[in-house]
Amino acid sequence: MSCLGCAFPPSDMDTRQFKATEDSCTKQGDVKDDVAEDAELAKAIMSRQFHPSVIGPETWEGYIFSDQEIRIKESTDLYGAVLWPSAMVLCHFLETNQDKYNLTHKNVIELGAGTGLVTIVSSLLGAKVTSTDLPDVLGNLQYNVTRNTKGRCKYIPLVTELIWGQDVAERFPHVTHHFDYILAADVVYAHPYLNELMDTFDYLCQDSTQILWAMRFRLDPENSFVDRFQQHFHLEELYDLPSLSIKLYRAWRKNKRTKDQTEAAA
Repeated sequence: MSCLGCAFPPSDMDTRQFKATEDSCTKQGDVKDDVAEDAELAKAIMSRQFHPSVIGPETWEGYIFSDQEIRIKESTDLYGAVLWPSAMVLCHFLETNQDKYNLTHKNVIELGAGTGLVTIVSSLLGAKVTSTDLPDVLGNLQYNVTRNTKGRCKYIPLVTELIWGQDVAERFPHVTHHFDYILAADVVYAHPYLNELMDTFDYLCQDSTQILWAMRFRLDPENSFVDRFQQHFHLEELYDLPSLSIKLYRAWRKNKRTKDQTEAAA
């Protein structure tokens, strides 16, 4: 008997094919949403930067954070005295997430402060900041910090030398130094001091300390460092910005220090 026009229920194969097509479309839609979100956030971050309208005797780059104009002097002669986008990513996060990460009256240390933008923004947000870097960077760092925080901040930032892995316990004994936050932007790249950096993170990060760390991925050393870092710290991804090749992490200690370890470190 002919049954033209009759409706047959779909077979299992038809159902599976439809589900696969639906899942594929959903994934493509999610990817497009992620790309759009990345582009929008990256645009918002990079819009913080401006250039002087008139070229004067001193070269500087301008940034707007905490409703303040910040002028940063760079030094192209020194790798650490150039501002990298990771610093802008971290500053944007700090300003736009004050409800959860409120720096007011908090003790903060920045590793590899470079030109000082993260230190400056953290200070404008009310933190007590210790800004650290290598000796040859400190002159430019101090200049930028003083220029942009004087008369603007409740606490005057302390700019001081810190060579990763060297005399860290003597410089920052646990008995007198406790940091609520460790901030770092673009401190991991193909340099020969990654072990010393890991040791410095490990010493400074006490049981209640949080690390906020922005990193630009370039080569394998960055990936390897993250893998090793996760052996010591819990790691949460806060931002993933493929268009800038930058990720922002929050980290905290996996293993609580024993009393003996704390006293030994002190």
